[in-house]
Amino acid sequence: MKRSKKKKSKRKLSIALSLVLSFAIIVIILKFTIDKNTFTYLSQEKIQYEFFISAVCLSILYWVIWALRLKILSSALDHNVKISLWEHIKIIIANLFMAGITPSSAGGEPIRIHLLHKNGMSTGGATAAVMTERLLDAIFILGCVPFAFFVYKDLIEVEAVKIGLYLGISFFIALILIFVYAIKNPQKLKSFLIFITKKIHRFIPTTKWKHETHLIEKITHEVDNFHQSMLFFKKERKKEFMIGAIVTILFWSTGFLVPSMLLMGMGLEPFLLESYCAQVLLVICILIPTTPGSSGVAEASTAVLYAPLISQSLLGVFILLFRFITYHLNLLVGGLFLYKIFK
Repeated sequence: MKRSKKKKSKRKLSIALSLVLSFAIIVIILKFTIDKNTFTYLSQEKIQYEFFISAVCLSILYWVIWALRLKILSSALDHNVKISLWEHIKIIIANLFMAGITPSSAGGEPIRIHLLHKNGMSTGGATAAVMTERLLDAIFILGCVPFAFFVYKDLIEVEAVKIGLYLGISFFIALILIFVYAIKNPQKLKSFLIFITKKIHRFIPTTKWKHETHLIEKITHEVDNFHQSMLFFKKERKKEFMIGAIVTILFWSTGFLVPSMLLMGMGLEPFLLESYCAQVLLVICILIPTTPGSSGVAEASTAVLYAPLISQSLLGVFILLFRFITYHLNLLVGGLFLYKIFK
């Protein structure tokens, strides 16, 4: 009971911290960017609200395409488990909330794995599906990084952002290497997880050894499932993996169009190429595990990346709109779905 209360208290703190940081940085940016030119522009320029609606629709489509990818990967791993696209959509939307209140969006993966398992998949199979998502994301983002750097090399003047990008890329590559190592060395993965489990059990004196033994057997079984599932993709489900890769390109590209829609709604140029590259670099920035949901970091990085494209007087307004659609809306809708699922 105490542990449950402590967990709820910690979650509330994460939510509060992520929102406070996000709004605080936005307010600071607005303070330094809003001037009389902002109000003059907004009063004289015809705001095209249909593009704002399009931005919200693209964000929702982004969730649906993500769910479609997860369905393709999970169905490829286990034909016997039938999980509808709507169930996958619910899983993705619920995952948005936990991703939004944890550093590097790390809380999203366990929720997706848990809900896939709840719908009938083995924990190992669900883990393999979610980790394959991460692998496809990593391949796509790292493939885009050189081009994004080429486009932005003369636009980024803040040294701290450049350092952050290099750190983000290093962290991203490290995660991929750890992932590949875990696939190639399942015994080492088992040993590591069992070691962690035993350490945890030292701090839980009420737990009996037989429960720990059962848990170790469960870890061994699920690591074997995970390893077999990944090999299954490599040997027998290459077609589904390639389809997943194509959907990954569509998935990210849909999300990356949101800022351009907002710019057009504000009566500005869409900067399609530059904005696409900015989004790639932003993903790298927010990968560094700093604050819950990368709040504050995301807003500040967006300001630096879009400052060369947007006049200072409109930059704060753009960031407010962008973060509302891509972050605050995710928290709101994700929280509602998560509450409904676990109610």
